[in-house]
Amino acid sequence: MKLFLSIIAAAGLGYFLGSLNFSIIVVRMMTGRDIRDMGSKNAGLTNTLRCAGKSCALLTLLGDLSKGIIAVALARGLCHLLHAGLMPGNDTHYIGYIAGFFAIIGHVFPIYYGFKGGKGVLVGAASFLAVDFKVFLALLAIFVVMLALSKYVSLASIISTAYCPLATLLMSWLIDGYTFGRSFLYMILSLPMAAMVIWMHRSNIQRLIDGNENKFSFHTIDMN
Repeated sequence: MKLFLSIIAAAGLGYFLGSLNFSIIVVRMMTGRDIRDMGSKNAGLTNTLRCAGKSCALLTLLGDLSKGIIAVALARGLCHLLHAGLMPGNDTHYIGYIAGFFAIIGHVFPIYYGFKGGKGVLVGAASFLAVDFKVFLALLAIFVVMLALSKYVSLASIISTAYCPLATLLMSWLIDGYTFGRSFLYMILSLPMAAMVIWMHRSNIQRLIDGNENKFSFHTIDMN
């Protein structure tokens, strides 16, 4: 029962926190306008930077990163209090993946904004920063290398995300010293997070195939 309650709570915390769109919130508070009526009408980081300036963009960035971290931290804390962790040591590591996944779901399909959101890259990255910073650093390194080689932000995001399950397995097994079975469980839990982010890049994948994707520019980055 405690395990079930922990999973439900993690899913709820992740989804409702993930559904907060800081682009809409920040721009409305600082300018009184709706970002969805400005520029490309996308409630994301790039459009916020272009239409509302660096201050709004920075606050949006911090907000979207924070909600993933907070969702994971709260879910793990609650799981720990309920003693619903796995193994004899009350390990709450697993619950972070669940909270992170639902934070991405919330960002992509936000209940507060008609279920129309962003791609979830920033939220996913923030979730992994909270779940396992070593995996986050490994994926960040892959992202930077791929961006430098290809000049495509979308391609770098897709490839680094695709490596997420493998990085999770290897870091847990070889670096943290967990058993292979336990590490494999964490890998399985990371799969839906990676799959969701990649699925949200399907239009970018098609543009890459067609040769129409924009290359790296500070004016074309859209990770939100």
